[in-house]
Amino acid sequence: MDEQLARIVALLEPDLGPPAGEPQVLSGGITNRNVRVRLGEGDYVLRICGRDTEVLSIDRETEVAATRNAHAAGIGPAVVRWIPEERCLVTGFIPGTPIDAEQLREPGRLAEVGRALARVHAGPALATRFPTFELATGYAQAARERGGAVPEDDAAFARELSERIRAALRGPEHAPVACHNDLLTANFIDDGERLRIVDWEYAGMNDRYFDLGNLSVNNGLDEDDDRVLLEAYFGEPATERRLAAVRLMRLMSDVREALWGVLQGVLSELDVDYEAYAAEHFARLRAAAQDPRLEEWLHGAAA
Repeated sequence: MDEQLARIVALLEPDLGPPAGEPQVLSGGITNRNVRVRLGEGDYVLRICGRDTEVLSIDRETEVAATRNAHAAGIGPAVVRWIPEERCLVTGFIPGTPIDAEQLREPGRLAEVGRALARVHAGPALATRFPTFELATGYAQAARERGGAVPEDDAAFARELSERIRAALRGPEHAPVACHNDLLTANFIDDGERLRIVDWEYAGMNDRYFDLGNLSVNNGLDEDDDRVLLEAYFGEPATERRLAAVRLMRLMSDVREALWGVLQGVLSELDVDYEAYAAEHFARLRAAAQDPRLEEWLHGAAA
């Protein structure tokens, strides 16, 4: 057990009980260190936050509030303790089975996800916003300020596309709601009774369609899948306008992931190939933006 982890366990022990067994590092995190610990009769996850993550549009107090709201909605884990001096969020461990992308695309499961997101989006407002359309500029500038290398042609392409999509997505359905903003496959767990969503660190007020598009592209949904998702989310058949909005936000998700990889290459202390991560998502973004229907989506979403 390293020094920081030992300090955190010592802070928790008076209320939660003594350690039972060795801490277990959880795989999959590419921003923070996540550790499962057993204290007394309880089973917990310690999220030890990476440094300078506020530059990534993460607000830790908002994460705590969003996690509590998700738990109240029957979706997220329970918040046990927030220890700001150690940058550590303690939540209950959710026993269950990870869900892979193929399982998530099953119509019944996808409908469950859509209904769950509708509950989240209808929940309490959060104190901060997630600036989807400013990320291409903000992440690149933050990387440059820290001495990072930014692929300028790719960054310029991402900025231009962001502005075009921002201009198209107008109207009441695009009013900010409380969003998760990071719906990777690894953040879904089947607890044996229902679907649960974890890792709310990027939570903030955002366009609901960012969550829907982010979910779609990260889990390989096709357009028929998007229709299932939208029908469950809104409780009525999907319209072409809504489908166009999801398709555009799939692009914005890759704008975010690509520039996120550029910035994390400067910030993170984790052993992850962020340059390759950024390159992969820039390539996926450019390929998707070449879809001949892009202009139809821009026009249709604005209708």
